[in-house]
Amino acid sequence: MKTVAILYKIKNHKQSLLSNFITLLTLIISLFFIGCANMQTPTGGPKDSIPPNLLSELPKNLNRNFKDKIIQLDFDEYIKLNNYQKEFSISPDVDKQPEYKIKKKSLLITLPDSLEENTTYTINFGKGLVDFNEGNPIVNYSYVFATGPELDSLSVSGSVTNAYTKTFDPKQDLSVRVLLIPTRQDTIFGKKKANIFTSVDSTGNFNIKNLREDTYRIYALKEENNDRIYNNAEELIGFLKDSIVLKQNIKDIKLEYSKGKPKDFRVSDRKIQKDGRISMRFNQPLDSPSIRIIFPEELQKQAYYKYAETNDSLYITLPKNEFDSIKFEISDRKIILDSIILRRGKNDKYNRELIPRLNITNKVDKINHITITSEFPITNIDKEKIIIKEDTVSRRNFQLQKDTIDTNLYHVRFNWKAKKSYELIIEEKAISSIYTDPNKELVTKFTLDETENFGDINFTINNLDSNINYIVQLMDDKKEKVIDNKYLYNSNQLKYSKFPGGKYTLRIIKDINKNNRWDGADVYNKTQAEPIWYLDKPFTIRANWEQEETIDTKFE
Repeated sequence: MKTVAILYKIKNHKQSLLSNFITLLTLIISLFFIGCANMQTPTGGPKDSIPPNLLSELPKNLNRNFKDKIIQLDFDEYIKLNNYQKEFSISPDVDKQPEYKIKKKSLLITLPDSLEENTTYTINFGKGLVDFNEGNPIVNYSYVFATGPELDSLSVSGSVTNAYTKTFDPKQDLSVRVLLIPTRQDTIFGKKKANIFTSVDSTGNFNIKNLREDTYRIYALKEENNDRIYNNAEELIGFLKDSIVLKQNIKDIKLEYSKGKPKDFRVSDRKIQKDGRISMRFNQPLDSPSIRIIFPEELQKQAYYKYAETNDSLYITLPKNEFDSIKFEISDRKIILDSIILRRGKNDKYNRELIPRLNITNKVDKINHITITSEFPITNIDKEKIIIKEDTVSRRNFQLQKDTIDTNLYHVRFNWKAKKSYELIIEEKAISSIYTDPNKELVTKFTLDETENFGDINFTINNLDSNINYIVQLMDDKKEKVIDNKYLYNSNQLKYSKFPGGKYTLRIIKDINKNNRWDGADVYNKTQAEPIWYLDKPFTIRANWEQEETIDTKFE
């Protein structure tokens, strides 16, 4: 029995040792994996927002008699290129661009063989060089060298703004570049790239450094194709009328850019819409446009033309589109500008539906009438097929009148009453058009807006030239929407009667050429954009009040 007991104790001891060994092994493995997990990059904590620090430049920046082919810039951390084709630039520009290559923490720049003698070059990096992990850009850094004994050190600085809004929007306008062209090379404008240029910062400021003494022309250009050439009608341009003579640093240049007048007129787009209308768009507004069908000539008498308010586009409506091709002649102020041909596919089909359009949704007021119009020309509206119901009772004592100016607009007048429910029913075939397609029935329900929230305000506007036409635009207080247009000539009195109460502001345009619209810059004729003045703070139209206000304008 003793032997058995001893063997039993030995067996239990071995099992205990084995169990302890397994426990110890499990603990070691767990610690190993925990240690491995701790070796990973920690998550959380503050994000790295510090850009790479430049440690050395080889050759040194601002070097004269520069002969090297490779520039090496060393940083304190790994770097990478970020959209460098757009961000990097060398000024003056070169035919063959430098080559940029990253080698760990260094940027290697291989220069082309085409550098000119006795010239100061500036390499701007924009935001195209960033750290490897977080993409923090190196900003406000440029590398300058001179291929001759002199390092040009003059500068031109200033700011740019949008000529129409009088502001700079960093979300939309960061693509603006400022170009400097020596007057002896000014013939390249609009044809070749400007060699000397810079981008603007987030506030619209610019600074072109390391310039030589010379006479320059200066431009602000907001591009569409990033080629530093003003060659697109959609691009915005600004300039100083006079050249600048650079003998010392020049500051505080102010450039206003706008969509300018293209050098040559052209029809930028024309096509037949799915509803059968012919649309045409120009690359510039016209002052007194005239479109004529010259083939087939008999269609001219049948055509209906509807121009946009800006006179830069129009719709042409024909009773039937049965032509194979049609030829138009475009004129402005009775001067023929162009002629175009539009061809129609033989199997083309059109979905033409005359849809009445009203100026109300669910409310009507006693100041503004209900209006009826359509995208297509209206030849007549049958009053008998227009029904007004007041609390389900049909009312016939309303007026239906065609507008005296817009022949495609009809007014509905009625003595609307409070606490009544209304229905305006335009029955099927109520509206006649040059098309045979009738309108479908339209039912609109609404009530009277009972608020008496209307007021009057009268302005006396000082500092207006009696020989100049002014366009006065009433806008919402955020300057986003034009609510009313008025024109002042040889008068400084402005009246708004029965206007909804609320906050508004004014924009006044100096319409120098008297064409009743704002015109941007014409760089080819050295004409600046027409001046604009904004009221510096909103005003309030108060309900049931008549106000008198005096404002002083100052056009720059």
